[in-house]
Amino acid sequence: MFSPRTRRRWLIAALSAVLVASGAAGTTAQADPAGPAPAAAAAVTFSDTFDGPAGAAVDSSKWQLETGDNVNNHERQYYTSGTRNAALDGQGHLVITARKENPANYQCWYGTCQYTSARLNTAGKFTAQYGHVEARMKVPRGQGMWPAFWMLGTPVNWPDSGEIDIMENVGFEPSTVHGTLHGPGYSGSGGIGAGYTLPGGRAFADDFHTFAVDWAPDSITWSVDGNVYQRRTPADLGGRQWVFNRPYFLILNLAVGGYWPGDPDGSTVFPQQLVVDHVSVTTNDAPAVGAIRGLAGKCVDVAGANTANGTPVQLYDCNGTSAQRWSVGGDGTIRALGKCLDVASGGTADGTPVQLWDCNGTAAQRWVVTGARDIVNPQADKCLDVTGNNSANGTRLHLWTCSGGANQKWTVG
Repeated sequence: MFSPRTRRRWLIAALSAVLVASGAAGTTAQADPAGPAPAAAAAVTFSDTFDGPAGAAVDSSKWQLETGDNVNNHERQYYTSGTRNAALDGQGHLVITARKENPANYQCWYGTCQYTSARLNTAGKFTAQYGHVEARMKVPRGQGMWPAFWMLGTPVNWPDSGEIDIMENVGFEPSTVHGTLHGPGYSGSGGIGAGYTLPGGRAFADDFHTFAVDWAPDSITWSVDGNVYQRRTPADLGGRQWVFNRPYFLILNLAVGGYWPGDPDGSTVFPQQLVVDHVSVTTNDAPAVGAIRGLAGKCVDVAGANTANGTPVQLYDCNGTSAQRWSVGGDGTIRALGKCLDVASGGTADGTPVQLWDCNGTAAQRWVVTGARDIVNPQADKCLDVTGNNSANGTRLHLWTCSGGANQKWTVG
C-alpha cells in the first residue's frame, strides 16, 4: 500500500523483534484414503474464512490489530483496537469499517482525528515465502477510500525489505485495482506495477472479487478472478535489487485519505466497509523434483525452453536442462521455468493439449500424481497422455481418458 511521494511508517512498536515465521496456524490437507494417493497434497499454510458470531473479534492466533495514524502517507484515519472497526458479521465475513467519528479524542498527525478504521496483520504469527496468496473481498466505494491487501518483507526495514501489494483500490478509480512491487530504489511512486480494470465500467464495490498473486522464486504473477494481468521478474527492475525471495507477512487495511486517493469530500458516504470473505495461502514450495519421465524413458519438456504463454509441452530425450526440471507443488501445480503446466483454455475433452502458462490458481493448473503413476487433471478427470503413443521427440502431450497405458505412466523425480 504505497504512497506516491513518501515512505510509510510502521505502526507497531518494536515489531521487527517478533517477525518470525510461525507454524501454529498451518494445516495440511490429507489425501482421501478411498482414492489414489497423491504425490503432493495441497498444503494450506494459512486460511481464515472468518466464521464466528456477529460482532466477534478476528482470530487472535492469526491476526493482530495495529493502532495509530500514518503521517507519512498523510492518511486521515486512526486505526483502532477492539471490534468497533474490525469484526465478524456472523455470515463468514470480516468487516473492516471506516467511520467518520472520533469516540475517544484520538490525535492524528494533523490534529484531532476525523475518522477511524482498522488495519490487521499476521506479523509474528504467520509468514509466507512463495505460494498462492489470495483474498476474496468486496471493496468500499467513495472518494478518499483506500482498501488494500498486501505483504511486507521481514524483518521490516522498508523499502529495503520489500513490499508486495496484491490489491489496492482508490475511490476515484471504482473500476480499477493495482498490484505493485516496492523495494530499494523503486518505492513510493517509483513502484513497479500495473492496474486491472473491470470490463463494461463495472465497479469493484458492486460484488466480491478474488485478488491473488502466484509467487515463485524470482517471479510474481497477479490475477483478479483468475485473470492474469501482470508478471514481474528481476528483469523488470532495471538492475535494482529483487528482494522478494524472503518471508513476508500479510496485511489487510482500509485507509481514509492520503496522498494517492486524496481526502474524502462531500460526495463520500460513511460508514464504508471492506468485506473480506476469506484469506488463504497455499504453498508450492515442495523441492524441485527434476525430470518427469514417461514413454520410452523420455522426459516432459517445454518446447525450446520458451517461457511464453502457450508454449507446447512435449516428450523429448532427457537432457537435464531447465526445460525439463519440474516441481510438484503442494498447491497441486506442476511448474517449470517459473510457470505452470496448464490445460489449454481449461478444456476437458480428450485431446485437449497441455501447455506452459502463467500460474493463475485455476482448475486447469491442478494436478494429482497418483500411486499408479498417472498424472490426473481432476477438473477433466483425465490423464496426461502422449499423443498417439508416439515416443518421437517433439510429440505433444495432451489430456485423454485414463486407460492405464504406457503413454500415461510417469515417474516423478
